[in-house]
Amino acid sequence: MATRVVVLGAGYAGAGAVKSLQKHLPERAQLTWVAENDYHFVLHESHRIIRDASVKDKLSIPVDDIKDPETEFVQGDVADVDVDERVVSLADDTTIEYDYVLVAIGSDTATYGIEGMGEHPLTLKSRDDAVEIHEQVKEAARDATRDDPAQVVIGGAGLSGIQSAGEVAEFRDRNHAPIDVTLVEALPEIFPPGNAEIQGALRHRLEERDIDILTDDPITKATEDTIEFDERDALDYDVFLWTGGVTGPAELGDVDVEKEHNRLKAGSNLQTEDERVFAIGDDSLIDQGENPAPPTAQAAWQSAEVAGKNIAAAIEGRPLERWTYEDQGTLVSIGETAVAHQVSFEGFDSPVETFGGLPAKTLKKGAAARWINKITGPKRVADAWNVL
Repeated sequence: MATRVVVLGAGYAGAGAVKSLQKHLPERAQLTWVAENDYHFVLHESHRIIRDASVKDKLSIPVDDIKDPETEFVQGDVADVDVDERVVSLADDTTIEYDYVLVAIGSDTATYGIEGMGEHPLTLKSRDDAVEIHEQVKEAARDATRDDPAQVVIGGAGLSGIQSAGEVAEFRDRNHAPIDVTLVEALPEIFPPGNAEIQGALRHRLEERDIDILTDDPITKATEDTIEFDERDALDYDVFLWTGGVTGPAELGDVDVEKEHNRLKAGSNLQTEDERVFAIGDDSLIDQGENPAPPTAQAAWQSAEVAGKNIAAAIEGRPLERWTYEDQGTLVSIGETAVAHQVSFEGFDSPVETFGGLPAKTLKKGAAARWINKITGPKRVADAWNVL
């Protein structure tokens, strides 16, 4: 009887793991891929849609372009994983039995218990989210005037918040739209926990784009049209995007393996305390010594290759490989500009720690292009290059 391996999720972790499993699984194994959508979305470029919703298809790769014909695909929302019965339940009451399961269904945006934060702001976790942000920004601009501009506020000045603010500014400038853009961060400086050099470079470019930056004062409450702070006066908004932090998806709440903040705890071999359950991506906390692996695309696609190898090894009774995260640097876009910091590629470290301009922009585009090429091939890279 075939050993059934089930992969949950079509993000970087899930899509990358499917590619790896298709290379490494023994012939007697059957691979089933379960995901909410029948496409993989290049999520770390989702902010591009805020500027121009028409690019969404360029950033979406059909699962049929990724999976082998022998790989079964099931479209559906994961509702639960019963580790005792080894069954995945979907929202439509479909059940899928497994011998090994890889959980890679991403994360929810953390609200930190802030009143109203779960109800009022937009989030950026999917293609549909990005399109909704675009539509709301466009509508707010249409109803605004030069004397009464639309107020677009982005909460959280990490990677997603900074890139989203840059795209709102790009939309504003290209469309000559009456929009004020404000980026809010609770901590004393943007892009925590980056060092002062990259923080300064990013702040400079944000301010060049006429983006207001408010730091060192946490949001305490969000209403339908107002954000309240611990110290400063309340801020009215027309569009509010919240990008603060990561927590595990609600679907994992009842999964009976060790968790923290609803994220599955996994060893450096990507296996949870249940030897039949592996976890990678934002829904996991992967042991890397003092700190877990970061919830980034970079970490997801690195671990995905090892996950495929290790599930194949588990089936065949071989030792599992330990995965070590390799930080290859930071690439941040702000509209049509970009900042690169501590970048390394194939063992080569950039001689300049932090830089912008065309080299940074090209590296940013190249990182996305390498991923698209890895999971599908050069044709889709060519299709997407101009929007990356």
